[in-house]
Amino acid sequence: MPTSVQTRPVVRLERPTTLQLVGLIVGALAFFLPFFIPIPGLSPEAQRMLSIFLLAIVFWVTEAIPLVATAGLVILLEVLTVSSTGLFPVGEGALGAKAYFAALADPVIILFLGGFLLADGAAKFGLDKNLAAVMLKPFQGSGRMTVLGLMSITAVLSMFMSNTATTATMFAVVIPILAVMTDAKARAGIALSIPVAANIGGMGTPVGTPPNAIALGALAANGIQISFLKWMMLAVPLMLVVLAIGWFVLVTFFIPKGTNIELALRSDFDRSAAARIYYVVAGLTVALWMTEPLHGINSNVVGFIPVAVLLATQVMTGDDLKMLQWPVLWLVSGGIALGVGVGATGLDKWLLGSVNWTAMSVTALVVVLAGLGLGMSNVISHSAAANLLIPLALGLGTSISLDIVQVGVIIALACSLGMSLPISTPPNAIAYATGEVSTKYMALVGVIVGVAGAVLLAFVMPWFWTTLGVL
Repeated sequence: MPTSVQTRPVVRLERPTTLQLVGLIVGALAFFLPFFIPIPGLSPEAQRMLSIFLLAIVFWVTEAIPLVATAGLVILLEVLTVSSTGLFPVGEGALGAKAYFAALADPVIILFLGGFLLADGAAKFGLDKNLAAVMLKPFQGSGRMTVLGLMSITAVLSMFMSNTATTATMFAVVIPILAVMTDAKARAGIALSIPVAANIGGMGTPVGTPPNAIALGALAANGIQISFLKWMMLAVPLMLVVLAIGWFVLVTFFIPKGTNIELALRSDFDRSAAARIYYVVAGLTVALWMTEPLHGINSNVVGFIPVAVLLATQVMTGDDLKMLQWPVLWLVSGGIALGVGVGATGLDKWLLGSVNWTAMSVTALVVVLAGLGLGMSNVISHSAAANLLIPLALGLGTSISLDIVQVGVIIALACSLGMSLPISTPPNAIAYATGEVSTKYMALVGVIVGVAGAVLLAFVMPWFWTTLGVL
């Protein structure tokens, strides 16, 4: 029987931008120089790891090649240059290639895989849009209350779906509202409320956004496991306060008192057998994540339950697996592998030993870490910023007896606060693409919300966590 062959579109290579060309040249120089210039205090494998680390910094900052490609390149270079089975001789105790390849199937990656499949199922069966319609009904009428409803629902969805998917879903609800509004500034406020809430909501759970997974993976490599519920106890209080700040900023600057917004909402839940199975599996998975202290099943293991069950019942298929955000999983894997290499070669101790960190107070260090996370995540991707900062920061915490859980969580959450530019995060880009939001308005809201969140992270949250006994 003749079979049809599915063809893919021909990929046309685009001319690199000036920034990408500069990144390629500088990245190559940064990679090769440590090979030829002896550096005091560094072992040969640590020098090679420094080359990989510098290359990753330059490529992730300039996007000389796609972010996911840099992640794959990091793993390959580690296997070839600093593993016990690589091309170059290494000292005793060096990790084998398996240790670096293992990052691709790290337990945190499995957790994210389960989260992605659940999110894809929510879109497949229309659960996301239907939930949004049901939850928005109490917020109709007052413009300011509508913004509160939009932000609350977006944040809740973003805790369990990717920020990008949540933003796209919510704009499907919001676009008809914007079409009938005559006040341009109010339209901008409504459009901005979605990415702001999506970025903030992602902080709330381990599966909400890649920086959270990167922090969990780095902490696990240091022998520290954080449960799904414990992460929520650490992050949700900050998430709620920053969400309230974001709402206050938006309604103050964009939504005049007395503004009324009518919502055309309709929910039609899928009642097919497949949808019902999905609802049960999704509900059970979330319940198991939330009750880990009661049953003791690790959240990473729980994350694989929906993958196995939904595929076995054919509720989700191989085609659905193809739709998952595999580049994000690879990007997180690259960050995990980078952290493994930096720690295994002793590069972290050398980098951190060049600064007298003990001369700084703990508060000052926390301020620096939160500031770095916020600053970098505004100009490069949140994942890239977390990949670069978290391994070094955990090494710093270990060397000067800081609580490395606090360090990892602070940087991960700070990276989610970078939202002042269209390039800062995909939700911002989606909002900007609607034509309703100017860069000036986005920067105004992003800077205020980001700085307020970073101040809370540096000065309030450590005290809050300690007082409640969470840390």
